[in-house]
Amino acid sequence: MMRVFRRRRIAALLCVVLVTTGLVSAPLTVSAKDGDIIRRGNCTMRSDWKLKLSPEDGRVEVEFEVDQNRNGQRWNIKLKRNGSVIWRGSRTTRPPSGSFEVRALARNGPGSETFVARARNPRTGEVCRGQARFGG
Repeated sequence: MMRVFRRRRIAALLCVVLVTTGLVSAPLTVSAKDGDIIRRGNCTMRSDWKLKLSPEDGRVEVEFEVDQNRNGQRWNIKLKRNGSVIWRGSRTTRPPSGSFEVRALARNGPGSETFVARARNPRTGEVCRGQARFGG
């Protein structure tokens, strides 16, 4: 009986250590104001991303931010709604934080919709990809 309790305690402690040290990272979902969906996560190298979906006069405002902590880095970005591209372009990280942000308005269709934001730094090959569902 004590062995089982001890093993569970060790497993729980190991999980806490892995999560707090960032060795295990899952996108985090947080709610801001009513109706907002916010997801955060890590990119393939050292950067972080944030994807925010907000209701906006019958449409969906999509905000995608990448924080690299390095100025002057160019990124190619694509925003998709249910697999269709709604915005495509590039941004360069700027002071003071070495980040960029993209905003777009999308049609708000019936039911649940999936939004995907992807950014790639062609110089380093780093990729940031966020996904969130809205509505439904």
